[in-house]
Amino acid sequence: MAPSRIAVVTGASSGIGAATARRLAEAGYRVVLTARREDRIEALAKEINDAGHQATAYPLDVTDRAAVDEFATAFSTVSVLVNNAGGALGADPVATGDPADWRTMYETNVIGTLNLTQALLPKLEASGDGTVVVVSSTAGHATYEGGAGYVAAKHGAHVLAETLRLEIVGKPVRVIEVAPGMVKTDEFALTRFGGDEEKAAKVYQGVAEPLTADDVADTIAWTVTRPSHVNIDLLVVRPRAQASNTKVHRDL
Repeated sequence: MAPSRIAVVTGASSGIGAATARRLAEAGYRVVLTARREDRIEALAKEINDAGHQATAYPLDVTDRAAVDEFATAFSTVSVLVNNAGGALGADPVATGDPADWRTMYETNVIGTLNLTQALLPKLEASGDGTVVVVSSTAGHATYEGGAGYVAAKHGAHVLAETLRLEIVGKPVRVIEVAPGMVKTDEFALTRFGGDEEKAAKVYQGVAEPLTADDVADTIAWTVTRPSHVNIDLLVVRPRAQASNTKVHRDL
């Protein structure tokens, strides 16, 4: 790929990732959409290109390091990396949580972020003005019952971003963390509860206006498009109805 203002977005097949890709394309970036579901990212790339912007789909599993390293060879420079791929599985207490679910969440939310960041960091630095965005969660800053596996993974993502910022200070790469609270998307809660629509609906029950994927995408795009000398270290974004992970106003 020829050098340009390239923004790589992981987990771009739906939700926050897809919305962020649209926003960054509108902001003038050539977006590279990565996810495992090729049909989804191909359709999104077509939508973005048909709108007069630039997008390329690249099927990728962020937990496959060999595939990530091969992906990185396609670029000489990259301007933005949005580490969005992640997700939650289950809501069991520590005593009965499935270790396989914990492992999957850690591999995707933390190791996947590590893989892409390590592979693309030289390209981001070569751009002379790079930005790494880690999409964590308010779960990365406080805990709640039944969420330990996801909370542990998102704490890992938060610490990765915080440590990277310390380690590369002085280099032309910003490290931004965006931590969303309650976001209602088509898939997040459904995936967490194994497709159980009733359980998924209860997450948002009585909450008139949870965040949308577009709300978070707007936030991410705002942080990325600040002047180069401005680093938004951490931006926590919640709906007005949510004061904390465990304090949510519901009209029931």
